[in-house]
Amino acid sequence: MKAAWYEKHGLASEVIQVGELDTPEAGEGEVRVRLSASGVNPSDSKGRLGSRPVKWPFIVPHSDGAGVIDQAGPGVDASRVGERVWVFNGQWERPLGTAAEYIALPADTAITLPDSVSFAEGACLGIPAMTAHRALLGDGPVAGMTVLVTGAAGAVGNYGVQLAKWAGAATVIGTVSSEEKAEAARRAGADHIVNYRTENAAERIMELTDGKGVDRIVEVDLGENMLVTSSVIKNNGTVAAYASMRTPQPVFPHYDLMRNNVNVRLVFVYTMPDEAKRSACGDVVRACEEGRLSHPVGPKFSLDDVAGAHEITESGNYIGNVVVEIE
Repeated sequence: MKAAWYEKHGLASEVIQVGELDTPEAGEGEVRVRLSASGVNPSDSKGRLGSRPVKWPFIVPHSDGAGVIDQAGPGVDASRVGERVWVFNGQWERPLGTAAEYIALPADTAITLPDSVSFAEGACLGIPAMTAHRALLGDGPVAGMTVLVTGAAGAVGNYGVQLAKWAGAATVIGTVSSEEKAEAARRAGADHIVNYRTENAAERIMELTDGKGVDRIVEVDLGENMLVTSSVIKNNGTVAAYASMRTPQPVFPHYDLMRNNVNVRLVFVYTMPDEAKRSACGDVVRACEEGRLSHPVGPKFSLDDVAGAHEITESGNYIGNVVVEIE
């Protein structure tokens, strides 16, 4: 099969190779998927740069993708052959990810893809949508609540806004850094937009909520935004963070949060509980079937240019999800 891979950490242009590898076979409890698209996430390029060790002779990167099951391994219902699916956790604790024509992986990580969703769109679902679901709904329903989604134009933030509206949140506020990103957040369904570069975010959020604050925060940068969080979170509210890039080791205003019984949840999609994964997959599929989720496919690359896909992902200079088209 044709695939992209790397054998050591380094810059994308220096270490990513494209060529032929052996086509995998579906093992016990696995399916093999003929991939049409591969989703690229920041964690994929971080892994290539050194956040995770290279424990195998080579690594085919990327966790997310979409295609058609073409082989069912022992213990898997053969009727799944021919099923359109989106996949997650492709390259997690295993060497072969979705930057290839085929992937073999556990059957429960290949999820039925509604006919209304294209393969390129399906490749956007795994990490972004499942992370957004866990951050938003990991502490119970949000119906009738006020939800703040920071980085609302990002891959996770966009799904966070959409899922919040789908789940019945009364008000969804999104923070952004530009008018272009503000428009993306509006398209996702945000009721209010706060540009943190031109406005005092905490003051504006309190103004929008009539001084009441927010019930739940889907947080893109825990440390950087902690002062805003501690200013706007309600008593017994939750801030659920899936990143803290600019302040990797954040300092918590412990007693300010404690006095308000604020729950701080940290979200890492790869290792979240199996029940949380099942819940996320079920809700994401239902929202797709109901026509409530749009999928902002961003820059597209070919399998021959996976290095280019990684470079733009690292730049952050894009809106939507970076996708590698395989067919």
